[in-house]
Amino acid sequence: MASYKESGVDVEEGYRAVDKYKEHAKRTAIPGLLTGLGSFNGMFEVPKGYKNPVIVSGTDGVGTKLDIAFKMKKYDTVGIDCVAMSVNDILCSGVQTSFFLDYVACGKLDADVAADLVKGVADGCVDTGCALLGGETAEMPDFYDDGKYDLAGFGVGVGEKKEMITGQDIREGDVLIGLSSTGVHSNGFSLVRKLVQNFDDPFQIDGKDTGKTIGEVLLTPTRIYVKPVMEVLKKYRKAVHGMVHVTGGGFYENIPRMYPKAKEGKKQLISVINRGSWDIPPVFGELIRRGADTASIYNTFNMGIGFVLAVSAKEADDILAMFNANASKYHKDYCPDMKAYKIGRVEYAKGEVKGQKDSVLFED
Repeated sequence: MASYKESGVDVEEGYRAVDKYKEHAKRTAIPGLLTGLGSFNGMFEVPKGYKNPVIVSGTDGVGTKLDIAFKMKKYDTVGIDCVAMSVNDILCSGVQTSFFLDYVACGKLDADVAADLVKGVADGCVDTGCALLGGETAEMPDFYDDGKYDLAGFGVGVGEKKEMITGQDIREGDVLIGLSSTGVHSNGFSLVRKLVQNFDDPFQIDGKDTGKTIGEVLLTPTRIYVKPVMEVLKKYRKAVHGMVHVTGGGFYENIPRMYPKAKEGKKQLISVINRGSWDIPPVFGELIRRGADTASIYNTFNMGIGFVLAVSAKEADDILAMFNANASKYHKDYCPDMKAYKIGRVEYAKGEVKGQKDSVLFED
């Protein structure tokens, strides 16, 4: 006779992992949370005061950035990436995430490693201001290689229907404000892993050693934009006409997603980006040095801009100043302070928009 443990599933290790999860989840408790970890489901009360509430959701994973975490045996930050990828997507509608759930899968569970992954998730939830409502840990021997984990999750937020930011109000002349990324974030790592073979290589800037390895720089977590953007929306919501989370596909794939499709016979709105209007993090220069194709790099990476807002030209300077004045207010030890830049403008296309390259134009 064979036991469950002999088949590769250690339920006692699972219990130990859950106990560790609970300590991290306690840090994320906010008003509206009705259940703690350990229930079959999670309950969250819809906040009072909404006349026509809309539920907004988003889901994503960390992707192949996890491979770097495994090779460097550093597991406590990729959970921040997991949260960021969903809550930043939800934010594009002008909504703050209320709660988040995670999913951890592995071949052989190590409670300490799993707890580090969930610690990062909890850190991301605290940074967002949402509750870690629950999750799932799946141990699947012979399905995942030992030492390999997958990490994904989803978030849910609630907003007032009439206050949703949909892009329908974007107009020619709107200013594009870009918010700085922390680096590569969580996209393009299939290419990164081809370019970087040894993650212990020293990371240098202009030939000078930074004291960090390239792996440490690449593991810098994705910035969570929720709190600074929501603070701006409290004062300038009507002036913010559209928002974009710059993820996989970079500028070309993501920025056009906020524009309404032009009606038949009408011109299409596009973005004109001022090249050189923001600081590009040195990690992108290093990836170019290692062979990244410069012709497609803005179609792969965020290139230093992780979130974009299309705002009324009249309020653009005030919004920009508010973001930059609050930069240190949202300081995190694991990433540089956020900066905001005017990176371009919205205008009508002068001809037919046939593809991504016609939707995002660069000018020097």
